[in-house]
Amino acid sequence: MSQHFQHDVLVIGSGAAGLTLALTLPSHLRIAVLSKGELSQGSTFWAQGGVAAVLDDADTVESHVEDTLVAGAGLCREDAVKFTVEHSREAIQWLIEQGVPFTRDHEPGREDGGFEFHLTREGGHSHRRIIHAADATGAAIFNALLEQARQRPNIELLSQRVAVDLITEPKLGIEGQRCLGAYVLDRATGEVDTFSARFTVLASGGASKVYLYTSNPDGNSGDGIAMAWRAGCRVGNLEFNQFHPTCLYHPQAKSFLITEALRGEGALLRLPNGERFMPRFHALGELAPRDVVARAIDHEMKRLGIDYVYLDISHKPAEFIREHFPTVYERCLDFGIDITCEPIPVVPAAHYTCGGVLVDSRGRTDVPNLYAIGETTFTGLHGANRMASNSLLECFVYARSAAADILAELPKAQDLVALPCWDASQVTDSDEDVIIAHNWDELRRFMWDYVGIVRTNKRLARAQHRVRLLLDEIDEFYSNYKVSRDLIELRNLAQVAELIINSAMQRHESRGLHYTLDYPDLLPEARDTILAPPTYGG
Repeated sequence: MSQHFQHDVLVIGSGAAGLTLALTLPSHLRIAVLSKGELSQGSTFWAQGGVAAVLDDADTVESHVEDTLVAGAGLCREDAVKFTVEHSREAIQWLIEQGVPFTRDHEPGREDGGFEFHLTREGGHSHRRIIHAADATGAAIFNALLEQARQRPNIELLSQRVAVDLITEPKLGIEGQRCLGAYVLDRATGEVDTFSARFTVLASGGASKVYLYTSNPDGNSGDGIAMAWRAGCRVGNLEFNQFHPTCLYHPQAKSFLITEALRGEGALLRLPNGERFMPRFHALGELAPRDVVARAIDHEMKRLGIDYVYLDISHKPAEFIREHFPTVYERCLDFGIDITCEPIPVVPAAHYTCGGVLVDSRGRTDVPNLYAIGETTFTGLHGANRMASNSLLECFVYARSAAADILAELPKAQDLVALPCWDASQVTDSDEDVIIAHNWDELRRFMWDYVGIVRTNKRLARAQHRVRLLLDEIDEFYSNYKVSRDLIELRNLAQVAELIINSAMQRHESRGLHYTLDYPDLLPEARDTILAPPTYGG
C-alpha cells in the first residue's frame, strides 16, 4: 500500500549538498532527505582530493577567482565564481564546526606549526589551497555531516527511495507553476509513495553514468536534471562532461579514481617505455587542466594502440606516499600494485557533469518552490571545464545559500496541497527486463564512442539518431510496466543523453571539455548553451 508523506522541505539526494542544506535549515522545519541506495552511496563519500578555498594568508580571493576563470576557458560566469570563492572560508569554517577531521599541518621547523590545516595543490591552482582529510576527504565530510543529521529529530533520513518524478501544478491541471513535491519509489515495498512539500530540493548529483567508463558510483544517472527538464526547467552547458584523466585500469577495479592530488605532489605520467609525455602537450605538464591531460592520454593511447598509460609516484619516499595517500596505496595493493615502487596503470573516465539545471545564486530553478544544488546544477562556476576541488566547495556554498532563501520564503509559502496517489492501475509487472539491460548497455556504449573525449558531427548525428529510438522504446516500456530503479534510471539517463547530444551539436567550436574535430578552433565570443523544454514558461 502506497503512503503519503508531508514535509516542509523535501531533499532528493543525501550527499554533501543535500546534507548541508538540511543541517543549515532551522530545527523547527520538517525535512526529508532521500537516498536511492544506502545513504553513503553518493559521489561525496568517494571524493578523495579535497575542497578548494582561500585559507592561507599567501593566497587571495582574486587569485582563486582568476585560476577558476582560466580553467573555465572563458565560459565561467564571473559573478558566480566570485560568489563561490568569497564564501569559501566561511563554508570551511562551518565544516570544521560540524566535526570534519581535516588533516592538520605538521610542517617541521615552524614553532606554531604554520597554518592549522595542511593544504595541497592540484591542477590549475596557482596556490596550495586544497584542504583535505588525507586522501579520503569525501568520506570524512560525509560521515561528519551524517552524524550531525542523525542527531537532528526534525531530519528524516530515508534510504532505498528513488524519486520517479516531480509533482507540479501544471501536471495536476492546477493553475500555477509551483512544484508541490515528488513521487518516490520505495524499493523495500515496490510501491510509489507521494511526498508533498512546501519546497523541494534536487541534490541528486550528476550524470556520468551515461558513459561506459566512469569514476562515479552507480547512482549518478542524471535523475535531478531529467526530472527538472520534464518539470519545465531550462538546462545549460551539458556538452561539458569532465573526464578524469586517471582511473585505475584493472579488470577488477570498478570505477576507482586515482586522486589528482598525486600529480599535485609530483606524480608523473609515463608511456610504457617510461617516457614522460605531458610536457609535449602543456607547459604545466602533469598539472595542466584535466581536459588537457585527459585528451593527451587519449591521444597517446590511440597513437600507440595501448590500453592505458602509467602514473608514477614511486620516486617519492615510501613513507611520504603511505602517509599522504593511504586509500590509494591500500586499494592498489589489493590489486597487486605497490605504488611506492611501481607505476599505476590508468585510463580516463567520465567524472563530472559541468552543466545542469539553471539556477541563480540562491539555488532557485525556473519552477517556483523547486531548488537545485550541487552537481545537478549549472551555476556558471565551472564554465567549459571544472577546476579541481571546486565542486565540493560549490555544494556547500550553494546549499547554505539555498537554505537561507528557503527560510526567507517560508512565511510566504502556501499550505501543503493534497496530492493524488500514484496511479499504477494501468501497468503490469514486466516479464522482459532484459530489454532494460540491453538498452542500458547500448546507451552507455554509443555515448562513450560518439559523445566522448573527442567528437565529430557524424558521431553526434549517429548518437542523436540512436537516442531518439531508445527514448521511444523506453517511453513505451515505462507506460506499460511497473517502475523499478533500473527503469527509472534508464529513462533519466536517456533523457540526459539526448540533452548532452543536442547541446554538443549546438556548439560549433572546441572549448574546454568539448573538443570536436570538425570545429577545432575557439569562436571569438564565449556563449553558454541553454536548452528550454517545451513546457518552459519563462
